Amino acid sequence: MDTRRDPVRGHLAIDHEAVYEQRFAEREGPQRAAMWREIARFLQRFVPPDSVVLDLAADQGLFIANIKARERWATDIRDTSRHMPDGVRFVQGDGLALREVLPPAYFDRVFTSNYLEHLPSPDAVVEQLRVVHDLLVPGGQAIILQPNIRLVGAAYWDFIDHRTALTERSLVEAAQIADLRPVRTIVRFLPYTTKSRLPSAPLLVRAYLALPIAWRLLGKQTLLIAERAA
Repeated sequence: MDTRRDPVRGHLAIDHEAVYEQRFAEREGPQRAAMWREIARFLQRFVPPDSVVLDLAADQGLFIANIKARERWATDIRDTSRHMPDGVRFVQGDGLALREVLPPAYFDRVFTSNYLEHLPSPDAVVEQLRVVHDLLVPGGQAIILQPNIRLVGAAYWDFIDHRTALTERSLVEAAQIADLRPVRTIVRFLPYTTKSRLPSAPLLVRAYLALPIAWRLLGKQTLLIAERAA
């Protein structure tokens, strides 16, 4: 597989474009989109419709495309702007360098999903959360959806670009070090991946999200809501 030198982190980086093209086959696109419509519908309860929202490491923007907000922004290290719907402002940039390309203390909500495990070290995770802190308005909240290695086990390493292991406790601790106050932690939320046992039909996804008892059986990802001090 092709690799290239990452100019920000200074190590050999995997060709993410090739990885994601292989990992998410085109035929899975409609299924993933349908699932994310329901997930975003659920997460909307944490996002006031009059807020300014950033989707960090947005990939194809499946969260931000389905969220209601006064302003919708998305960013990714790759140029995925072609996937963004009308009304979403896309800014290409490395997550650790977003202070250079995004306005500080501007966003009411910053969402990120399945991203922190790709960072090269725990120090980078803390730094990324410090960047999120600086992008949030006082009182703004980070919404973090994160695979939990304590629940996933060895399957956490089934993806070649996973580098840093996180549990709900280390995720909360990293947020606290970054001066983000945990507001709510759902330890078991979604299954590990879209290829796992989460049903793909929209009505079944909606039913799963409405039944916390199902989360306790199948949930392998943790949802953390953490707030910048007002």
